[in-house]
Amino acid sequence: MTAGYRTAVAARGQHAHLAESLARVNPRQSRAQLRFGLPEGPDRWVGCDEFLRTPGAFDQWRDGLAGWLRDKYSDSPDRTTAGYVMTWYLWVPGYLAGLLFHHERRIPSLRPADLAFRMAEPRPHPDAIAVLSPRFVCLPDDPAAGVPEATVVPDEHALAALLRGRFAAHAARFVEVYGPQVRLGKRMLWAAATDVLDSSLWLAGRYGGTETEGVLDAALVLGDGPAPFTSGSTLRPQPTGEWARRRESCCFHYLLAEGQGTCASCPRLGRKTEPAR
Repeated sequence: MTAGYRTAVAARGQHAHLAESLARVNPRQSRAQLRFGLPEGPDRWVGCDEFLRTPGAFDQWRDGLAGWLRDKYSDSPDRTTAGYVMTWYLWVPGYLAGLLFHHERRIPSLRPADLAFRMAEPRPHPDAIAVLSPRFVCLPDDPAAGVPEATVVPDEHALAALLRGRFAAHAARFVEVYGPQVRLGKRMLWAAATDVLDSSLWLAGRYGGTETEGVLDAALVLGDGPAPFTSGSTLRPQPTGEWARRRESCCFHYLLAEGQGTCASCPRLGRKTEPAR
């Protein structure tokens, strides 16, 4: 599936501030390529809004994933494809926002119309994310606080609340569209959104060499886990001095007969199990 449009803004001149943020953040992680705007001839790119509005888009994604799972594990349970796609889609707005918050203290638009992603091959996960709007929110001391594209909030607590709200709005649209198509339940879908936000901020710190600061960001953004999120941050220090977290949602990887069994952090094992690293 390819995007049916080109972004209308150029990542140059007055629109360069967010593009520059993405260029600085991109080399500090390797999970997905980050960029401003779509490339020429964007093969395998799709806009989030287009994806959410296209009948059968998630079925097509899950069908492609099912083929990959059968090749690798000899089967493709329905709940496993549903769980993988659930998490993969939510990573697009969540991971992007976590990286920009942690490294730049900037929050882009997370509206589906302002984000796009590229589908990898043969494993069909998002391997690149594009921001399509030059607008962002920042703190008063940001060097670009006075430009027309910037909206300034007073402090980090306000910025964290805005991140949480923007991500929740995108996730709510996803739950509305995806929920009726799968047998996971709304709580599982919002648990996955909670996991994505918690993990994204943690990994932003870990990948950038400031893991403890990423942990603090996760606690700041998730707070007490206000609804619709299912918990606050579950990151906890371990006796080894490392950090670990307990997952709220399940990927259903354990259903694969030739998989690795149940993850140590699987919520099916209960909340007293050793959290995942």
